Amino acid sequence: MPSILYFLSAVVIIVPLQSSRQPIKNRYHNLYGDNMSGRELMNILDFGIGALHFLQQGQYYMNHEVPDMVPQFGAVYDFVVIGAGTAGATIAARLSEIHQVEVLLIEAGSKENFLMDIPLLVYMLQLSDDINWKYQTKSSNKYCLGMEGNRCNWPRGKVMGGSSVLNYMIATRGDAEDYDRWAKMGNEGWAYKDVLKYFKKLETIDIPELQSDTIYHGTKGPLHISYPLFHTSLAKAFLNAGKELGYPLVDYNGKNTIGFSYVQTTIINGTRMSSNRAYLHPARNRRNLHVTRESRVKKILINRHTNRAIGLEFIKHHQNIRVFASKEIILCAGAIGSPQLLMLSGIGPAKHLNELGINVVRDLPVGENLMDHVAFGGLTWTVDDPVSIRAIDIINPTYPYMKDFLMKQSGPITVPGACEALAFIDTKNSTKLHGLPNIELLFIGGGLKGDLILPIVMGFNNAIRQIWNKYFITYGWTILPMLLKPKSRGRIRLLANDINVKPEIVPNYFDNPEDVKTMMEGIKAAISVGRTKAMKLFGSRLTNDTFPGCENYEYDSYGYWECAMRTASVTIYHYSGTCKMGPKEDPTAVVDPRLKVIGIQGLRVADGSIMPEIISAHTNIPIFMIAEKLADMVKEDWGYLNES
Repeated sequence: MPSILYFLSAVVIIVPLQSSRQPIKNRYHNLYGDNMSGRELMNILDFGIGALHFLQQGQYYMNHEVPDMVPQFGAVYDFVVIGAGTAGATIAARLSEIHQVEVLLIEAGSKENFLMDIPLLVYMLQLSDDINWKYQTKSSNKYCLGMEGNRCNWPRGKVMGGSSVLNYMIATRGDAEDYDRWAKMGNEGWAYKDVLKYFKKLETIDIPELQSDTIYHGTKGPLHISYPLFHTSLAKAFLNAGKELGYPLVDYNGKNTIGFSYVQTTIINGTRMSSNRAYLHPARNRRNLHVTRESRVKKILINRHTNRAIGLEFIKHHQNIRVFASKEIILCAGAIGSPQLLMLSGIGPAKHLNELGINVVRDLPVGENLMDHVAFGGLTWTVDDPVSIRAIDIINPTYPYMKDFLMKQSGPITVPGACEALAFIDTKNSTKLHGLPNIELLFIGGGLKGDLILPIVMGFNNAIRQIWNKYFITYGWTILPMLLKPKSRGRIRLLANDINVKPEIVPNYFDNPEDVKTMMEGIKAAISVGRTKAMKLFGSRLTNDTFPGCENYEYDSYGYWECAMRTASVTIYHYSGTCKMGPKEDPTAVVDPRLKVIGIQGLRVADGSIMPEIISAHTNIPIFMIAEKLADMVKEDWGYLNES
């Protein structure tokens, strides 16, 4: 367990680091809004007690991890699951409910620990080589122009729980129309009426006012979903701004998506709930569930005579090990890792594989159809009052914030990466309050500009960071307008016939001109929030620095904002689509609607890569749903559905 000093140093750098230029107004003394004078010494003493309490909790947490094991060379299991991320952990846990089968779960990363589950620390996790694959996009002259080398950072989790340990814990399902569109593309069984039961199955809703809505919410699932335990005054103002603009406050995981809301999160008792914690911790004593960590799969073994996946080869502690699956192999390595491993195993575009000297087993469009939610990272407003989340306050032991988290898991440290609220809107039909949104406005209760570490984590270049450094001394808030239904498509390709060589990632952000127009509307919608009476109450002022490379455009013109969005292109980490699901006759499909790799027996893919079209929301909860549905399909196909 890392020391408490490491925890403190982490907290220092993952939230906006700002200090005030002017006296604090009487209205607000701090994030809690009260005057804490006279309680400084007690806060310091309580902080020390809380630190010890936190360390004890961390040790208890580690005791709940599934034990690690080393499979014997040639060992046979019924099911082998590759990747212990959101989908893999869920599927392995569900399949191990079948007492008469043996399940092996293979993960390249190591243990999750309690430090990783502190919501405000989320930015910090991307700095670690141990738990982040640290992918980057190919250099481009059309997007990511404000990043080092014109390459966007694409983090992915390499740890038990995968990217559910690195993500921002935002729980969204998408709109019913998202899944109905999947079904209309020929994916029988994936309409909203078919998948709703799995959204309910995976969830325990801890939001009291939503627990009675049994049509849309579950109360007995492994994954707990709640509001953060703390909201800044700015987040409350954001919701009021939504009402001022004519939008309702909604449960966006219920009947209607469009509107404003506090974020629903995968948080329990103020700490992150990953797939590892939700699904594997409760299954840790099952004798038929075997987990091997720090194990890198090199290749799936396929019998060329039968076109059947029979096993795989992986490396653990410099040792090559082969294991076999008597029933199925289920690939859950994510939208980057899954296509990479399929191609290395001979399943992919034949011409591409031949160029790398890989024997082609099956010619399929693996790696195509790459989608992501790209956001614009340049909209920060400054305010006068001390109401934004900032590290200089959070780490001050005379304030109650750290001791409140360490002792009670409460206060601003329970806010995931300072992301507090969001809005789903349809910019094409602004008066339409139902149906599919095309933009999300993600509200952050702190200023992205002026933060010392976050721009580095996101990959912004030195020129932009120097411009933004002047905001180090201000309070602020941020909106990230996010493109929900991009028309542009990218691709993933191998650069070598070697699992240790990262693949080439070409997202093609803004390749389709419609995406530029929609993002433009999203930027305008975000700016309109800053002009509301609710946000003006705090003296909100938009920071409008000209981006390097955009100097020749008139500020606020169409050309300027297009240049700006291509400069501050920010991923929201929702990579998907690279092993597209579709009917067998669809030439663009890699897996069929039961997630079986087309033309290969005994091999399925289940993660964000199977999405035929990206959903209009954050992708983590839909990937849990995909995993739950896949587990039932496997049980049904093998006659176990009523035996677990």
